[in-house]
Amino acid sequence: MRYSIIFNILGTFLKHIGVLFVVPIIAAFLLNESSEIYPFLITGFFTIALGFLFTIKKVNQKEVDNIKKTESLTIVFFSWVLFALIYSIPYLFYGMTFTNACFESMSGVTTTGATIMQDFSSYPKTLFFFRSLSQWLGGMGIVVLFIAVLPRIAVAGRQMFYAEAPMPTEDKATPRIRYTASWLWTIYSTYTLLEIIALKFCGLDLYNSIITSFSTIATGGFSSMPNSILDYHNTKVTLCVLFFMFIAGINYIIVYRSIKNKKPAPLFKSEELKIYLITTVTLSLLLAFSLVINSHYDILKALLNSSFEIVTTMTTTGFAIDNYIKWDTISKVILFLAFFTGGCAASTSGGIKIIRWVFIGKYLKRELNKIIHPQGVYPIKLEGSPIAADVASQMVAFLIFYFLIYAIGVLIILFIEHNGVVAFSSAASALGNVGPAYGIIGPMDSFSILHTPTRWVLILLMLIGRLEIIPFLAILNKDLWKN
Repeated sequence: MRYSIIFNILGTFLKHIGVLFVVPIIAAFLLNESSEIYPFLITGFFTIALGFLFTIKKVNQKEVDNIKKTESLTIVFFSWVLFALIYSIPYLFYGMTFTNACFESMSGVTTTGATIMQDFSSYPKTLFFFRSLSQWLGGMGIVVLFIAVLPRIAVAGRQMFYAEAPMPTEDKATPRIRYTASWLWTIYSTYTLLEIIALKFCGLDLYNSIITSFSTIATGGFSSMPNSILDYHNTKVTLCVLFFMFIAGINYIIVYRSIKNKKPAPLFKSEELKIYLITTVTLSLLLAFSLVINSHYDILKALLNSSFEIVTTMTTTGFAIDNYIKWDTISKVILFLAFFTGGCAASTSGGIKIIRWVFIGKYLKRELNKIIHPQGVYPIKLEGSPIAADVASQMVAFLIFYFLIYAIGVLIILFIEHNGVVAFSSAASALGNVGPAYGIIGPMDSFSILHTPTRWVLILLMLIGRLEIIPFLAILNKDLWKN
């Protein structure tokens, strides 16, 4: 482990994270809240200074280009830790405790969307803009952004790219990783701009259109409204957000290929996209049926609310147009299943991801076939390509560790809160980066009601979920830290 390289690259990231604080500063002036610039100005200068401190010891380009996998995992992990800590500082200026500031910041940068805010009227517009901006930056990935814009890490970026955005398959958009990162951010930005324009046409003002779009495309779920999308009381806005949440959960690499080929064929051929669509429709219809039968909703309202809540949960966005805490038990269970699905690989959604469930289904089918025909050879294919044995084992390991970490989180929270509903739902929400949970922390409630140790457990689960477990497990291995 070469610590000089790790500190140098982290320092480079910190400098640029500091520069990004100019965006909320500009927003403060545009929103006529010039007095609100100081939290962001001070944090920006502090971050840039810290970046220079990290880069005091110089390293040559050859060392950076020859970065090891263990070093890239370490850089990605601590990039996210530092990103969350830096972005927690402005919240301290608004009276939040350190725990609450870290919770809100981690929830933002990991695009979880859980909040500790209660009285939304006590905070300025600039802070809500900053909060949604943190989700937008975290949605596609802060490391992916720097790979796209910093020539210095163009070669080393390959290791860091797949450490930050691990994919269940070895799918690559382009041979050059910097070109891939640039394309991903271009599509991501285009989606955001299109939603801003669409929401304006639907009747939202520019400020709320931007905030909502930042959170939608990042599948984050932060809103400037205490009751989320419900407070807009606008069906057009609801349908617009529903559409963009769904496409934000689609594999960006498939979208890139469709654009490059100028044909939608990659989208129609994608096995994962088909299952994503089928799962969304099936769960939505099941939930709508349950709401009509058990909660006595009319059919149109049930279809709209079920579709929105299933998509927002599957894509781990976390917006809400209904307080599902008031639903019947069967409807709640159906929605809870969506906590464990996730969107497509290489999208901004969190969770387990559809492609891993597709793999598990094929893996179990193969094992059943081998019982009957033990000498048979049954290769597992995803998206038409055979899955290598090491990739298959990694996916099995991911799911084992995912549910093991989830179980540990549930037990710790249960011990602290003495509330099974809160323990099971909050751990699933945090690890899957979903946002709201059940019980006293539903879609219209604040996580500030939970005990301080519980909030720190959820902070850690949000980070683990965003990193898709592997970098977190890597830093726990003592061999990683050996020179």
